[in-house]
Amino acid sequence: MSKKLVEELYVPHVKEARERLKTNPALKALLDPNVNPALVEGFLIQLNSLGVYMTEPVDGWIRRAGEATVKMGLVEVGEKLTTHAKHEEGHHLMMIEDTKSLVARWNKHRTPKLDAEALIAQAPTQAMKDYRAIHEETIVGPMPASQVAIEYEIENLSVVFAPGLMDQAKRVLGEDIMEAMSFVKEHAEIDVGHTALNEYMLGKLLGQVPEAAPIVGRTGARALEIYLNFMADCVERAEQMLKSAAA
Repeated sequence: MSKKLVEELYVPHVKEARERLKTNPALKALLDPNVNPALVEGFLIQLNSLGVYMTEPVDGWIRRAGEATVKMGLVEVGEKLTTHAKHEEGHHLMMIEDTKSLVARWNKHRTPKLDAEALIAQAPTQAMKDYRAIHEETIVGPMPASQVAIEYEIENLSVVFAPGLMDQAKRVLGEDIMEAMSFVKEHAEIDVGHTALNEYMLGKLLGQVPEAAPIVGRTGARALEIYLNFMADCVERAEQMLKSAAA
């Protein structure tokens, strides 16, 4: 029943944003069969180093959204969010480790020489600021339970996009690249379960407040669009790394 509610009330709002995953020019360039291997390597470095800013606050956002949802009287959804928050603790630490491994690998055979700490300390792009903002706005907004939609779209991205990215990385950079892709690899695996949980919570939420579907759907779509913009930023930064190398 809950799956049916999600399909009927929620999916129409996110359909367009999900289509962009297939049509986004930056992501198409990244997965192109004739890609320059250095672009893929540069992308992974940017994804992890810039991703620390995006990932570090995640468990706090989910916990606060859960608490605000319980206060609204949507107890089961709120409590499930609060429990889920614990699973997200410390994930940014994997991104820091992956950044260091990827940078060490890059510095062995490419220029310009990179500094992992400096990369992690880069100023946030607009998409990165937007990503933090949508969480904060959702928590204090009229439907904090919309956090479920953010989780659903972003964790589903790991399920639908990460396998292709890992295949591409192994193909152009060698199997051993996986040793420096712990964050992507783990999320491709665990987010299958998380996506199923998110779908269940979303169905539960829509069963209780079906009239909230538009705001919940819009929140999910916006979060996905922002994350796609962030990934496009990572491709763009990787392209700049290649230009510096060429110069």
